[in-house]
Amino acid sequence: MRHTTHTSILRRIALPASGLMLLFLLYVPGQGVASASLAGLEVLEAASASLIELAERVNPAIVNISRDTSLKSSGQRPSGSRRPAPGTGSGAIIDDEGYIVTNNHVVGDAKTVNVRLWDKTSLVGTVVGRDPDSDLAVVKVEPKTPLTSMPLGDSSKVRVGQFVLAVGNPFGLDHTVTLGVVSGLGRQNMNITKYEQFIQTDASINPGNSGGPLFNLKGEIIGINTAIIQAAQGIGFSIPSNMVQQITTQLITHGTVTRGWLGIGIQQLNTELAKKLGVEEGQGVLVSDVFEGDPGFEAGLEPGDIITSVDGDNVLTPNDLSIKIAGMVPSQTVRIAIIRDSKSQTLDIVLGKREEGATTASIPDRHSGKSVREKLGVQIHDLTGELAERFKDQTGVAVMEVDKDSPAESAGLREGDLIKEIDKQAVTSSKELATAMNDIAPGTDVLLRVLRDGRAFFVILRTAEG
Repeated sequence: MRHTTHTSILRRIALPASGLMLLFLLYVPGQGVASASLAGLEVLEAASASLIELAERVNPAIVNISRDTSLKSSGQRPSGSRRPAPGTGSGAIIDDEGYIVTNNHVVGDAKTVNVRLWDKTSLVGTVVGRDPDSDLAVVKVEPKTPLTSMPLGDSSKVRVGQFVLAVGNPFGLDHTVTLGVVSGLGRQNMNITKYEQFIQTDASINPGNSGGPLFNLKGEIIGINTAIIQAAQGIGFSIPSNMVQQITTQLITHGTVTRGWLGIGIQQLNTELAKKLGVEEGQGVLVSDVFEGDPGFEAGLEPGDIITSVDGDNVLTPNDLSIKIAGMVPSQTVRIAIIRDSKSQTLDIVLGKREEGATTASIPDRHSGKSVREKLGVQIHDLTGELAERFKDQTGVAVMEVDKDSPAESAGLREGDLIKEIDKQAVTSSKELATAMNDIAPGTDVLLRVLRDGRAFFVILRTAEG
């Protein structure tokens, strides 16, 4: 009897990738695929039937959203076209009253959009609110017949490796269903939105899927698909449902989103900064600036503090802290745990309301400071008169030139920066900075606090060798 290999069986079964994953899960060690194939296929058929039932159950809650007024009521595009119409995307009905969640970039600045339902009915949808910072928007329709809605799940329970279903309208192909797994959680620094904590999935997501839901196998929406990496395959990103819940509740109730505000500048605690400050890398988030009159200032936060947790939840990156505070409301009291001068303490802070706007720094006139230039490689200038006014009455020492191949250049200092502190001691003049430098030995790491374009940050700079 000819031995049947695993590979030949897999070829004869010819399952798609999602089916193959399930088949491998059903493989029984020691028995081989052949002896388990019949039982395995029965289980696969049952799993397939469950996925079919799930797709049939969620599909009526998915809509096509378009700003293209040339679409006919049937929703058909010109013959032969596979490209999504401008401003075309997907959405999910999350409320029986007709509220639909989608991406802000799908609705753009439109006041009304075309919404096409599962049964091809076209309705006019009113954009009740949008939030560019999270790329979410809510649309409201007035249906003549009852709608099917799907619930938002708890994205904090999502785990890497779990199966998910993405549903949307990619390239104009209505109600396309793709199966995949969660391949990553808490993805940040993608430069897609201001507040990023994406669920990464390999479920196929393409242009036109934007605004469509990502489901778990219970039929709960655990994310809203918002972005793909064009140069990659199997890498898509979804806004987690807990953030969607928080944003859409405010949009439906108020039409806008109000976020909490500490009034501080923050930065990542890298290896050099952590070593200089006597803490472990990644132990928290470094406070680089505290704005006078804002909540952090009133509560006693100081530049150089390291925030380790908010209401008991650890924060490891600036994005973690930003999302945590932004998810709270003004006037809410939060407990902030910090490390200051290697000692732990807590502060209770009443949050303010986040406002837009930043201070802009300008490039100063040139002046010299010999000892500073020799050790750091910068020319400096006192911040007085018109120059102080341009820096909006800030105190510090202006950097007007950075020497090539100098310690300052290596540390990333630029012309127009404002030096606020050296080793956590405030400097208000070039003389004070020069005096401080005289006490620092050559080849020593110094901690500078710098203001650039209205934002403060810390940097480690090693002085030139003697």
